[in-house]
Amino acid sequence: MSEAYHIPVLLKESIDGMSIKPNGVYVDVTFGGGGHSREILSRLGEHGKLYAFDQDQDALENSIDDPRFTLIQANFRFIKRFLKLEGVKQVDAILGDFGVSSHQFDEGERGFSIRFDAELDMRMDQQTGIGASELINAYSEEQLSQLLWQYGEIKMSRKLAKAIVEARAVKPIQSTSELNALLTPFFPSTKVNKFLAQVYQAIRIEVNQEMEVLKEFLLQTPDLIKKGGRLSLISYHSLEDRLVKRFIRDGKFSGAPEKDFYGNMLVPFRKIGKLITPAQTEMKQNNRSRSAKLRIGEKL
Repeated sequence: MSEAYHIPVLLKESIDGMSIKPNGVYVDVTFGGGGHSREILSRLGEHGKLYAFDQDQDALENSIDDPRFTLIQANFRFIKRFLKLEGVKQVDAILGDFGVSSHQFDEGERGFSIRFDAELDMRMDQQTGIGASELINAYSEEQLSQLLWQYGEIKMSRKLAKAIVEARAVKPIQSTSELNALLTPFFPSTKVNKFLAQVYQAIRIEVNQEMEVLKEFLLQTPDLIKKGGRLSLISYHSLEDRLVKRFIRDGKFSGAPEKDFYGNMLVPFRKIGKLITPAQTEMKQNNRSRSAKLRIGEKL
């Protein structure tokens, strides 16, 4: 694995949170460069087992040659289905490091970054779904406004959506440079990159259905994790973190947790410790870790 592919964030903290047993069965649902997976394997004994998921074709090049390791090319929204195909019904812990890998940001042709002139794509799995350019040129003004507000938390979402629709009526928006040139005049000159990054985040989340994927995944974890097993989940923006926090606390994403006849809460997990964020030294070494939040839950 090249360190440049993706520097693992909160490596020790997230793996410590899994409470690894030498002969346990574990899952890394966001393999990427394999940094977290390699650390898990280093703590496993001869009979331990690690399954990893990644839908990105590029990540397969980082696969680990180890009889205890299996890499599954699939979206982790299908975790239960693919583990069943491997003969696995329950595991001891699951790790998730959500968001975009350094590799995806740094490979300009993937269209994730505002820094490169490239086709607007942003698909984590380039074999399926529609890319960002198709979305931008097909969504209605209302749909664009909604996703920019909901996923990018951009206050001028209606104004931006209107500008996109007017521009594409003249010529389809197909590249990052075209989108940047269109939107830059709307933002303060000192904060252009910040606001463009929020726009790209919103589009990327919609392209990859990231919120729906995360919800589907979380809802499967109570059945998959053994009693006393762990969830160790790293989020990078408030939308993800809010879902993770609510699910670990309440076992659902909205409303009050369910209770039994006696008023006891019927929740699948209990939180372990407090929210964990990177130390100053890690943030200095890896700027992309600065927004990371780690939450750990234990199956009841």
